[in-house]
Amino acid sequence: MNYRFHNAKILTMETTDIFEGELWVQDDKILYVGKGGDAAAVCQSLSIESVLWDREIDCGGNLLMPGFKDAHTHSAMTFLRSYADDLPLQDWLFQQVFPMEDKLDGEMIYHLTKLAVLEYLTSGITSIFDMYLSPEDTARACVEMGMRCVQVSGASGQEGFEESLAKMEERYHSLNNFDPLHSYFIGFHAEYTCSKALLEQVAAMAHKYKAPVFTHLSETKAEVEGCRERYGMSPVKLLNSLGMFDYGGGGYHCVWMDEEDMDIFAERGLSVVTNPGSNTKLASGIAPISAYLKRGINVAVGTDGPASNNCLDMFREMFLVTGLAKLREQDAAAVDALEVLKMATVNGAKAMNLSDTDVLAAGKQADVILIDLHQPNMQPLNNIAKNLVYSGSKQNVKMTMVRGRILYENGQFAKDIDVEEIYGKANEIIDSLR
Repeated sequence: MNYRFHNAKILTMETTDIFEGELWVQDDKILYVGKGGDAAAVCQSLSIESVLWDREIDCGGNLLMPGFKDAHTHSAMTFLRSYADDLPLQDWLFQQVFPMEDKLDGEMIYHLTKLAVLEYLTSGITSIFDMYLSPEDTARACVEMGMRCVQVSGASGQEGFEESLAKMEERYHSLNNFDPLHSYFIGFHAEYTCSKALLEQVAAMAHKYKAPVFTHLSETKAEVEGCRERYGMSPVKLLNSLGMFDYGGGGYHCVWMDEEDMDIFAERGLSVVTNPGSNTKLASGIAPISAYLKRGINVAVGTDGPASNNCLDMFREMFLVTGLAKLREQDAAAVDALEVLKMATVNGAKAMNLSDTDVLAAGKQADVILIDLHQPNMQPLNNIAKNLVYSGSKQNVKMTMVRGRILYENGQFAKDIDVEEIYGKANEIIDSLR
């Protein structure tokens, strides 16, 4: 499909300046983004004769921008939304979540992931960084729905030592060649669910493939204290001593990192994926975002799963990133909204190795969203970019396009997405698990 979006305000995220112009999409890529004007002159500048448009969309002065990158998710945990609320993390995880997850099978995960994808699309999310059980079924669901997905292994001691490693290596090959919308990273659930021997073998695999590694990291104070008791050092220092991050990667949450931990992240070029909604709900703490930014650490934003958040809403996450940072530092100037917008787009793409989706530019993948500025919460137009962070919401998402395909537009999903069937399957699964 070829699309011409015109009469638009455009935020490319190459800078946070906004201009009025056009964006052209040819198949899965952006063909042109600029001020537009005479179509023949633009075609001449592109060294093409003309473009036959399948649709020409008048944006009505609304905003085109790159889609959000949800850099930490557990999509199929939709089945636990509002199931085990108001509990501390360790009780929530070990007494409620893990026992329920033991009842899941791959087909359930496939359907539950589809439910999450619907919510991602309504929030302008065009890429997710997912860690969950049965990655093959998550991949199948995302690709069928048209959602761009990067998965990371959640290997742990719960599966068994050899089983975890064998599955991870097999998936590293198969799921990195599954579909252009899908890729797969080496990783593990967390230090506290893995033996040191398993961690050493994960690090060895990262060296074998010269690959980055991601994991839950320094999420709670108890986690860090437990690691110090076991190994005499923080989780970050332990993993670094094993060579885990020699080829990059990073951590999810990173709430309880000390100065030396931060220095390791800066020196290794690692990414922090902050999850303020989940960390707030589970009372895990407030990540030191200002300190990360001062060190030049790449900070991305994730929602975490729908069991611990409970919604998959990047607008809420963006507000919490800056709001909680200001509260932590007792400084209303801490973590500028424009920096947060970069975290939710460009920085997320960097963490997920999706450099062809980070900004709106010719040749990049057409992962584009249209934001409705003609609603009260976006008026007046004093500072559109900052307004996205401070007062934007899912109600402002008019369109979500992934890889040149419109999956959500004006409150409706693509015609081949059977929304009621997805809802029905999710509730059927819940009833079978009770």
